[in-house]
Amino acid sequence: MVVFFLGLFFAYYIARLPRLLKGVLDVVLTLPLVLPPTVVGWLLLCLLGPKQPLGAWMLSTFDTKLVMTWWSAVFATVAVSFPLMYRTARGAFESFDPTLAAAGQTLGLSNTYIFWRIRMPCCRQGILAGMVLSFARALGEYGATSMVAGYTPGKTATISTTVYQLWRTNDDAMALKWVLVNIAISAVFLLTINLLESRNKQQGGKRP
Repeated sequence: MVVFFLGLFFAYYIARLPRLLKGVLDVVLTLPLVLPPTVVGWLLLCLLGPKQPLGAWMLSTFDTKLVMTWWSAVFATVAVSFPLMYRTARGAFESFDPTLAAAGQTLGLSNTYIFWRIRMPCCRQGILAGMVLSFARALGEYGATSMVAGYTPGKTATISTTVYQLWRTNDDAMALKWVLVNIAISAVFLLTINLLESRNKQQGGKRP
């Protein structure tokens, strides 16, 4: 959900910026997509580590660590999967016909209404594609997660880090179970998205 709303927010507003500024921000926001996951993890440690300004402030003010906790894995997966949601959503928003929004404004509709009831339905295919890609990237994330969250069973372990640790200790049977869990979650999610797309197409075909 974090990636979904962040991706929509940045995609919507950056798509409306001048070309030069949009190009600079696009490079910055998309960079985690092309960097090795371990590099992304190292950058997160430089930002969130307990000896870094932000991490030290959080530790001294709220007695909260930003690394080696379960929410550290959230930071890592958001960082690596956000570019996919952002780029796909931005492409969908840029292909939207602006005359539809202008027509809504002439009818007195609010920008919020236009966004959720006109723009989003028209861009739903791109939005759904971004959700699928970002979810798949987050589910398979290992490098950045292992660096900022580590591996503590029951606390910071993810499916990817668990599979690696089980393989490393020659527990192939348990590793296979987690692999099957991963496959099942991915299959259910993709099937749900496909059903939603099919229903949207059928509803679109029934409209006069």
